[in-house]
Amino acid sequence: MTLDDLRVFAAVCRAGSLSAAARELSCTQSAVSQHVKRLEREVGLSLVERHPRGVVPTPAGRMLSAAVTEGLGGIDHALRRIEGAARADGGSVRVTTGATTIRHFMSAAVVDFRRRFPRASLEFETATSSRGCFDALAAGRVDLAWITLGPTDRAVEQRPVVEVPWALAVSASSPLAAKDRVEPADLQDARLIGLPQNSTSRLQLGAWLGEAGIRPVFDTSVTDWDTAILLAELGLGLAVVPALPAWSGADHPDLRLIPIPALPALSVGWSVRSWDALSPLARAFTDAVTDHWRRQTAGARIE
Repeated sequence: MTLDDLRVFAAVCRAGSLSAAARELSCTQSAVSQHVKRLEREVGLSLVERHPRGVVPTPAGRMLSAAVTEGLGGIDHALRRIEGAARADGGSVRVTTGATTIRHFMSAAVVDFRRRFPRASLEFETATSSRGCFDALAAGRVDLAWITLGPTDRAVEQRPVVEVPWALAVSASSPLAAKDRVEPADLQDARLIGLPQNSTSRLQLGAWLGEAGIRPVFDTSVTDWDTAILLAELGLGLAVVPALPAWSGADHPDLRLIPIPALPALSVGWSVRSWDALSPLARAFTDAVTDHWRRQTAGARIE
């Protein structure tokens, strides 16, 4: 069994078919099949079940796939650290996060980081959920994940950076726009614009409202906070969202972000495989983002 066998097998499990894995790896389907068969001969068990529309890992295959993903991720991470050390300030930092994170949390820090490390490579991988970010960390595709923090059974370390308060986003023409605060009871039976049900912020919001006995109706679904706020600004619904500073102030005269102080703030920050294993360049990037975000939010609170 070789590292190539294991990499190909991980790609097959990730892609769900031999042909898709072959396209991902730029090789033939026959070559992919040979790698999988060699592994099966080595372990003495079938690792995938072959179906007309693809393959599904067997119980043994799932066990091996999880171990391979974790192990190869550690190897790739170590190789990137070695490469970064050899290239001094010309290494790379790979980050996974949501689609709107750079705008709200990282824009100034990215500019400063680029000035400090002009030879460094910054790579961003967009994910739609914390689960996707954890998968990217486990596979070794990225060094850092910026996520909404919450309980997880993944082998990661999390560090909160900022607590973002919740607000109700409404159009300035809404009867609710005159309120100076919103209580959870005001959301009973409200029809809300919501993020996907598997997103961490949606799960936490639902849990908190549920503890208060509140059952709002989520009848519109979007993939990110910015879209939810935009729809609310256009008068197409209400959205319970984090109070993002970029949406406050004179630039959005048709929008009101009304505080919901009874809801616990949303914890946002970094998730990594291991802080001790981070390269100096990756640490410098986390410090830049953390410092800029804290300065940005220090004076930006909903009035």
